[in-house]
Amino acid sequence: MASVLKVDKLDPQSGTALEIGTSGDTVTVPSGVGLTLTDSTLLLPTTITSTTEVKTNKISPATGAAFALGDSGDTFTVPSGATIVNSGTATGFGGISWQSVVTGSTMTAVAGNGYPIDTTSNECTITLPASASVGDTIVFADYARYWGTNRIIIDSNGLNYQGASDASFIPWKISGTALRIVYMDATKGWIPTVAGAVAYSSGNDEGIFGYGSTGSYVSTTNLVSNAGVVATDVTGVGTARGYLAACEYGGDKGIFGYGYDTSYYSVTNLVSNAGVVASDQAATTGTARYQLAACGYGGDKGIFGFGHDGSSSVSMTNLVTNAGVVGSDVTGVGTVRYGVGACEYGGDKGIFGFGSAGGGTAATNLVSNAGVVSTDVTGVGTARSYLQACSFGGNKGIFGYGNDGSYISVSNLVSNTGVVATDTTGVGSVRGYLGACEYGGDKGIFGFGTPTTGVTNLVSNVGVIATDVSAVGTARLTLAACSFN
Repeated sequence: MASVLKVDKLDPQSGTALEIGTSGDTVTVPSGVGLTLTDSTLLLPTTITSTTEVKTNKISPATGAAFALGDSGDTFTVPSGATIVNSGTATGFGGISWQSVVTGSTMTAVAGNGYPIDTTSNECTITLPASASVGDTIVFADYARYWGTNRIIIDSNGLNYQGASDASFIPWKISGTALRIVYMDATKGWIPTVAGAVAYSSGNDEGIFGYGSTGSYVSTTNLVSNAGVVATDVTGVGTARGYLAACEYGGDKGIFGYGYDTSYYSVTNLVSNAGVVASDQAATTGTARYQLAACGYGGDKGIFGFGHDGSSSVSMTNLVTNAGVVGSDVTGVGTVRYGVGACEYGGDKGIFGFGSAGGGTAATNLVSNAGVVSTDVTGVGTARSYLQACSFGGNKGIFGYGNDGSYISVSNLVSNTGVVATDTTGVGSVRGYLGACEYGGDKGIFGFGTPTTGVTNLVSNVGVIATDVSAVGTARLTLAACSFN
């Protein structure tokens, strides 16, 4: 028969060991009963199957040096307000799971994984997860230190990247980079962290000047190295013309478009990521015009805007996809004008500025990272036309040179929020009808023009314009320039 034994304390009859029950017995602690352990050492030779609370200062393995907490499939909860302090080495707690080396041209990343990527033979486009939770982490590493030659391109796949709009394409092209990205929230999306001393460069490494007039129109081009050195002439491809515009697209390529010889054109010429200019693309959309401007936006797209169609000034724009396809006319916003300049700013936005509207103007129009042109912003700086602009520093821009009744060399910086600064005293030969583009990832170059046609001026990554450098290649005016690679 069952008996109830009530005592205040159980002591062993001899020695220091106390045994409760024998092999095969079940000792039950009823629901609602508390079991308090005040000793720091507890040896459990059998399994405790109870909801009873156990309190102790230390749990050590009964044998060996390994301790297993629960069985496969069990769930252990750390209550709100509790803290786990790791004073040793923790493994398997949401760490990065490194995958085998990726050598393909495309891949889809999974949160929690690390990917060594070998681009020795080709670029690699990485598609990020279509959905993410706060704290999701992915790591990419340049396995062969070859990203500077064949880059990786990150497709954000509908989520934001550093606050940029969804569907962004972000190029990484610095050898030896290790890139860690963490998903923060819907506003900023994925935020990158770079391991080591290598910094991220958001811009393109090389540039190209193309087309223009030497007294007759040409299609000659001149490449710009990642050190800002202009190369000798490359035999022209495409319709010889001037007064055209150029911008980047696709993250690493460029496009020349529109212009004039004895007719107004809407023809375009694509520039590969090796700086090779393609033959004419017969335009099926867009008003033929000249003295327009172009810039990048959205990280991998471009926009042509403003100009003169032979009868009047216009303000319509034409978007360029990340495949280099020019869209039909978009109804113009802002003061109709020609002789404008344009550049990228903020990493994924653009700005059109200055120009002639029956007289020089200093008005600017911002371009969103979706390619939407805003209304006029009251101009700052000398009103002028026939100037040029380029980006620098990864997220800023600069307007420079032009004509306000006479040729000048004044410049105006553009902040990473699109704010145009007051005039900076000009450096270099006064001129207009020149070209400008980015190079070296974070620097810029102004080149050629009139009345001094054969010089270039480098722009540092803090927006300082250097003195004249004698240009290499055919001296000319009414040309255009863009960056690539």
